[in-house]
Amino acid sequence: MPESPEVPPPAAGTVHEWLAVRPEGLLCLPGGFYIDPLRAVSSAVITHGHADHARPGNGDIYATAQTLAIMRCRYGDSCAARQLPLAYGERHRFGDVELWLAPAGHILGSAQVVLEYRGERVVISGDYKRQADPTCQPFQPVPCDVFVTEATFGLPVFHHPPIATEVEKLLQSLQLFPQRCHLVGVYALGKCQRLILALRALGYSKAVYLHGALVKLCELYEREGIALGKWVKVSEVGDIDSLAGEIVLAPPSALADRWSRKLPDMLPCMASGWMQIRARARQRRVELPLVISDHCDWPALLQTLEEVNPAQLWVTHGREQALVHRAQQLGYRAQALSLLGYEEEESG
Repeated sequence: MPESPEVPPPAAGTVHEWLAVRPEGLLCLPGGFYIDPLRAVSSAVITHGHADHARPGNGDIYATAQTLAIMRCRYGDSCAARQLPLAYGERHRFGDVELWLAPAGHILGSAQVVLEYRGERVVISGDYKRQADPTCQPFQPVPCDVFVTEATFGLPVFHHPPIATEVEKLLQSLQLFPQRCHLVGVYALGKCQRLILALRALGYSKAVYLHGALVKLCELYEREGIALGKWVKVSEVGDIDSLAGEIVLAPPSALADRWSRKLPDMLPCMASGWMQIRARARQRRVELPLVISDHCDWPALLQTLEEVNPAQLWVTHGREQALVHRAQQLGYRAQALSLLGYEEEESG
């Protein structure tokens, strides 16, 4: 993957009211475009390919080439009237607004949206994380005047362990229960591929078995140069009992449906930041919760705030008030930016 561009410091000044919240989402007024719109618009910038941020039906869409590929995979070639790729660091002008994308470290192709207008800079983070992830470029802190951040796990209780620690639990369980099929609920985009690579990094070279709903995106990741090792569709396994002692990945919803009942002595697992909350694991009847998140935990949110050091912090979709309160204690001008329509991913 290419190196991230060098980031100059932001210009001094106070950001004026040139961003607005509309029913369609967050609008850049002088540029005439939306960021991750909730409804179809004529011009949009898309931060990443998850369905609550990348919706079909827009006119012009600007995003990384990988995000556009994900949208085509999910929605077809007509996912937008025009698909306009931007490389990280490539600058594009919308009138007097200059826009560029910086890596977000969330999933393949994920980006922060950097807006520069009249000597001021706003950064919209999209979803992001700070843990290492070989499936995407790492988050790049961009100093700015206003930072619009997500806060999915914006409470002090959330501390995400290293992914290797959680994957070791899965491998240890396989050793303890070699007769049981370990069914792991994973989000199809990002979490699935990251978990496979974490298994490979710990020396797991056996085939990983996939629910059919995960196959297209795994194929896309491999076309993008991310080798996942051997994987097999569950539907192509002749003797289902042969999956005893194997790892099967499936969407979280599959853990409770009829499809999973055919697996031999199935042990339900789930990979999600929400698995830190025991009540959620019990609610989903998960025997082996794996705390693996593609979002920032509380320390990472505060680390990012310190590195970006904005004059103003706007917090959206998540636990806004806790982060707003802590930022204000640290001396930042902070407020919640209420943007409805972004889902709380079960597999966050």
